[in-house]
Amino acid sequence: MPALQAAGGTAIAAVGAAGRRARLVALAYALGVIGVVADQVTKTLALAHLDPVHPPVLLGGLLTLQLTWNPGAAFSMGESFTVVLALIASAAFVFVAGYLVPRVRHVGWAVAEGFLLAGIVGNLIDRVFRQPGPFRGHVVDFLQLPNFAIFNVADMFITAAAVLIVWFMLIAQVAPDGRSTREQEGAGAAPAGGA
Repeated sequence: MPALQAAGGTAIAAVGAAGRRARLVALAYALGVIGVVADQVTKTLALAHLDPVHPPVLLGGLLTLQLTWNPGAAFSMGESFTVVLALIASAAFVFVAGYLVPRVRHVGWAVAEGFLLAGIVGNLIDRVFRQPGPFRGHVVDFLQLPNFAIFNVADMFITAAAVLIVWFMLIAQVAPDGRSTREQEGAGAAPAGGA
């Protein structure tokens, strides 16, 4: 009888782990969708209400709503490679959505991967559907801080994802599957004192 109970307990634990994993995957995808909606709504509002010649200055000059169209990557680099950037973003989307997210086992990593999806897809939509044409579209940017590049909500999600990923990898030392990377380093070390 104890063997049956142990086996039953193992099965219950496996079902619980699968349910937790499904919730984390759903969290990542939900954050991705919410982020894309926020990005596209704010870009639509910026296009409808902002004048690129007379941008509103807010918060005592801390934030300027400067509408611009960016054919390149961050800081307007790679302006002649819009098609390549769109293809790279497409590959990044497939990798994050199809490989990373389904394997996530840690709530913080689920948030980071959801944010990353939001940023990738938000800007990819612009590259695919905005002028001057498919896979050559310019990204709508409209948020400007003093002495900094003009960016958008998708860029904010990518930045937040990068900060979280660096935090989990270097400071917290937690892998996407929830394991501590400190344990992995310790397991590979030779025992002290020896031979």
